[in-house]
Amino acid sequence: MRAAIRAAAPLRAAVRSAGRGRGTSVAPLQFLGRAQMSTVVEEPGISSTTPPPPPPSPQQYQPTQQDVDRQQRAKRILQDAVAATAPRHDWTREEISAIYYQPLMELAFQSANVHRRFHNPAEVQLCTLMNIKTGGCTEDCSYCAQSTRYQKGTGLEAKKVESVESVLNAARIAKENGSTRFCMGAAWRDMRGRKNSLKNIKEMVSGVRAMGMEVCVTLGMIDSEQAKELKEAGLTAYNHNVDTSREFYPSIISTRTYDERLKTLSHVRDAGINVCSGGILGLGENSEDRIGLLHTVSTLPSHPESFPVNALVPIKGTPLGDRKPIEFTSMLRTIATARIIMPATIIRIAAGRKTMAEEQQAMCFMAGANAIFTGEKMLTTECNGWDEDAAMFGRWGLEPMKSFEKKEVEVDV
Repeated sequence: MRAAIRAAAPLRAAVRSAGRGRGTSVAPLQFLGRAQMSTVVEEPGISSTTPPPPPPSPQQYQPTQQDVDRQQRAKRILQDAVAATAPRHDWTREEISAIYYQPLMELAFQSANVHRRFHNPAEVQLCTLMNIKTGGCTEDCSYCAQSTRYQKGTGLEAKKVESVESVLNAARIAKENGSTRFCMGAAWRDMRGRKNSLKNIKEMVSGVRAMGMEVCVTLGMIDSEQAKELKEAGLTAYNHNVDTSREFYPSIISTRTYDERLKTLSHVRDAGINVCSGGILGLGENSEDRIGLLHTVSTLPSHPESFPVNALVPIKGTPLGDRKPIEFTSMLRTIATARIIMPATIIRIAAGRKTMAEEQQAMCFMAGANAIFTGEKMLTTECNGWDEDAAMFGRWGLEPMKSFEKKEVEVDV
């Protein structure tokens, strides 16, 4: 009996990984045949007297015509996506699902082909992120240490906005270390009533641009006029992540709606600023939520110029402080799928890279990631350092992407 239980354990583990991450359920089966279904359906329990029946052997299984049709359709969807010569914005969830659930080795291989057709695979952009205003945020984002609601548990001390001089000095250090994009984050819900702060931030933006660097900010929600002011100051990009799927979002944040996030992205795009918007993996979402996230960003009027892929870094004192890290395979699947459906977008490995082995990072670069955050810190969490990343680049034959100079690779028609 114990042997039977041990034999069933890998099956249950596979289900928890492949299926819905919230309780007992089954993995999406739109493009799986019966033989595959038998390996992903979670057993409701194991009898104390009778071992579970063994799965059918390959010799016993005969696929139905419906199974064959589904698998062929999924292959056609992938083939058509890989053959595209330009980005498209009318993806359906069914199409994204068909791509996402491909065998992982095939998915990574095909995304690598797309990456090499639209980008120079040796180029990776180095970005540095500075927290210019720490803590004191009124939002209730379950993953964030900067919320005032979790301050007692996290012990994070709120600070005032950094001076323009200190920010520009940090940008100079980042440039000297090879970063070509400097990002500034402030823990605010929005910019209402922050005229003096906005004035200082515009000085920071102008100062960083004068150094020849790209400059990105994340300041919470902004309106159309604030976006125009930032554009006039020289802002390259505005970061505002949608975090996860529309369906799962309310279980993570209640103080800002999904539509409010999309409204901010609209203001940014209308002002002529590049959009930087991605998600966080490991919040407790399932693979369908990751597909939902990809569907949201890939069906925007214009794809984000930058798609950051964050792996949750659990912070003690926050509601998600005890959550287990996301499986690397989910990270790789998300990056590879994003590369195929948003071929021209820069995909950034963001928070959580510190926990990834160098070989795992290399797999992400091969599958389509072409930007990282490097430097002293990622807001309130650890970041890989410049020297560490320089050594990695040397070992894998990578080179830093220059500011404003992502090389466009000619795509054969």
